[in-house]
Amino acid sequence: MVNAKEEEQIADIERELRYISGIIKQKGREILNNYPITTPQFIALQFLLEHGDLTLGELSKKINLAFSTTTDLVDRMEKTDIVERVKDTKDKRVVRIHLLEKGRKIIQEVIKKRQKYLGEVLTNVKEEDMEQVSKLLHLLHQEMRQQTENAKL
Repeated sequence: MVNAKEEEQIADIERELRYISGIIKQKGREILNNYPITTPQFIALQFLLEHGDLTLGELSKKINLAFSTTTDLVDRMEKTDIVERVKDTKDKRVVRIHLLEKGRKIIQEVIKKRQKYLGEVLTNVKEEDMEQVSKLLHLLHQEMRQQTENAKL
């Protein structure tokens, strides 16, 4: 059971995370305006960079889009030479989405610019405070992943 003080803290944390997320999304859109990709393509490219080649189904689940929408998204990215479809080496029936060098370069540049922005925002924050923020964000992420895993069981 959550008491009134905890309820207030939870509401404050949720609000701050929502505000931060909104600002980061807006800044991300501004950065993406200088690149030939859309926000959903950026999200897909991030997953491909972090997880390697994925099937359409895997990518669809990760980016929370319908399979047909993900297929259209990949079609458009394939036409601009940022990804390609490749047959799985172990099972020729399986097709994986592979991040090409052009796509890798775009995503790395965008991420660097986002990190530069965050670095500028944090310029006046003390090192120990940054360490604490990082530690707490990792903890929050870990707890969220754990809850998600538990819900699947």
